[in-house]
Amino acid sequence: MRTIGGILLFACALAGGGCAGYRLGSTDGVPAGNRTIEVTPFTNRTLEPRLNGDCTFALRKEIQRDGTLRLTTGSSANLEVTGEVVRYERFEISFLSNDTTTARDYRLNLTARVVARDRGSGKVVLDREVTGHSLMRVGSDLPSAERQTMPLVATDLARQITALLVDGTW
Repeated sequence: MRTIGGILLFACALAGGGCAGYRLGSTDGVPAGNRTIEVTPFTNRTLEPRLNGDCTFALRKEIQRDGTLRLTTGSSANLEVTGEVVRYERFEISFLSNDTTTARDYRLNLTARVVARDRGSGKVVLDREVTGHSLMRVGSDLPSAERQTMPLVATDLARQITALLVDGTW
């Protein structure tokens, strides 16, 4: 009986030790919602229309979902984020079995240059290109499939941008 209790105690200690590095809340020690952020509308440098609106909407939604930063408008924000969509790419992944020239699945990539400035000091805290992607299955209509997949690509891009902003040391 003593051995089973010892094994159980050892297993609990081992399982609990695996979570020792986990922290709830923001990674820099500042309470969630203390810092404010303003996301200005993205600009679109590609030939594909409406990408800037999808990216701006997705980033605002993801910042609100995360909760570490508080979304605001106007000059009262601690951090101002601007972005421009610089590249939109579509890569064929698989083709129809009876027609090897017609693609069935695509990978959509959306790249944006994101710049974040601390309003208090004017210091640039983030300046880099970030790429989001998603897979797309095409039925009979490629443009409709792209329109339906674009929010997924923009959301993936927004998740990556939000992670960079939240985990940054600004």
